[in-house]
Amino acid sequence: MKHILVISARETFAALKEILSKLPVRQTLLEPERGALPADKDQFAGPWDLVIFDCGEVLKSENDRIPPCWEEYISKFEGPVLFVSPWRSIQVIDEAFRLGADDFAVKPFQIRELLLRVNALLEKRSRIVCIGGGTGLFTVLTGLKTLPHVHLSSIVSMSDSGGSSGRLRMSFGMLPPGDVRRSLVALSNAPELMNRVLQYRFKRGDELEGHNFGNLFLAALSEITGSMPDAIRVLSDILNIQGIVIPASCDLTNLVAEFEDGSVVKEEKEISECKNRNPALKIRKVYHKPSTSCNPDAYAAILFAHQILIGPGDLYTSIIANFAIQGVPEALRKTKAGKVYIVNVMTKPGETMDYFAEDHVREIQKYLGGDCLDHVLVSSSFVPAERLGKYRALNQRPVIVRDERTLHKMTKAKIVSVDIVSDSLLVRHDPEKLKVEIEKIVSHRSKHGHADREQKS
Repeated sequence: MKHILVISARETFAALKEILSKLPVRQTLLEPERGALPADKDQFAGPWDLVIFDCGEVLKSENDRIPPCWEEYISKFEGPVLFVSPWRSIQVIDEAFRLGADDFAVKPFQIRELLLRVNALLEKRSRIVCIGGGTGLFTVLTGLKTLPHVHLSSIVSMSDSGGSSGRLRMSFGMLPPGDVRRSLVALSNAPELMNRVLQYRFKRGDELEGHNFGNLFLAALSEITGSMPDAIRVLSDILNIQGIVIPASCDLTNLVAEFEDGSVVKEEKEISECKNRNPALKIRKVYHKPSTSCNPDAYAAILFAHQILIGPGDLYTSIIANFAIQGVPEALRKTKAGKVYIVNVMTKPGETMDYFAEDHVREIQKYLGGDCLDHVLVSSSFVPAERLGKYRALNQRPVIVRDERTLHKMTKAKIVSVDIVSDSLLVRHDPEKLKVEIEKIVSHRSKHGHADREQKS
């Protein structure tokens, strides 16, 4: 039986004891004395399989730092440390990271998420964070869901302004639900019929036509709970998803693109659809208006990850849309996690027409503020001419490496060229092939050691 030390007040300990009773664990309480170390602290030296530290018992506010005596005491524990906080705050998350914590949770506890986090720490699972949006994020999550010994988090772009999501956003002033719904279904453990219901798109009815049932469900839950993040947690519980889905930001904002000819296009839908403009025009800059900040839950997920997967997905509207959020590039530069960029398999007129893999990597580096990638995954799949025919008619072609020497000079990342395209009619990534390649990267990193708490601090 695993043994957990809980450093908290009795009230928090009681709540944890009830929640964690679902696991085969034994818990011991160390109660701070008005924020100070108790006199019998040396009796709790361990070893422990997990230490849960409630910083709210030590800090007077979210802007404080952990006192040196507590910092020294916590640093002596050899096992993983889960920081618990009453504040959903970037400052507290940074403080937990500075002290070498392994994960972060906020009170009051969300039961399913807390159990996932505790299990991941006790079983030493690899924490993988996927960042993106659209069908690309759905594809990679579908593949990774079956990986053993993995804890998955999906950070979802909140820029979608088209289709059902756009209509609901306009009507309710809510965050767009479409990409969130896809991630929830990808990670769902619910019966297949339930997943089909959530993906169902109405084909008739004046008000319902074009709407997706899952989007409407999230809209209703958002109205009932008061926010999209809370709606996501409720639907996550209903579907018993195998992971955590997190909005990249919680602000209603528009994605804006400035093109090389000086023209400006507002809204993700307009950028993506490329109507009434030259599809070969290159995007010079993308940003959010009004500006937006990183959701603290997303910030913590990035900071405490072992492996971060960027993409696949439309370069600007699904991936860089996340990097244009204040706090996301900073977290990605700060984290010790390995970072894999999965390059799209096809170009996209209006965003990446005539782009090579080098162009994708250059833009990723530009918005991240430096070269912090560890792997770049590029398709080397052979695609028959008959499958490429309709893509050529749309001015699309496979994304390839133009010059390997140039790419190697651009980045320290290992370039992995592999067969990762599906055999279906559409030229897309194959979930199973992606899973195999990502598993190799995760396994290699695990063998050579994750970023441990000493490295983080």
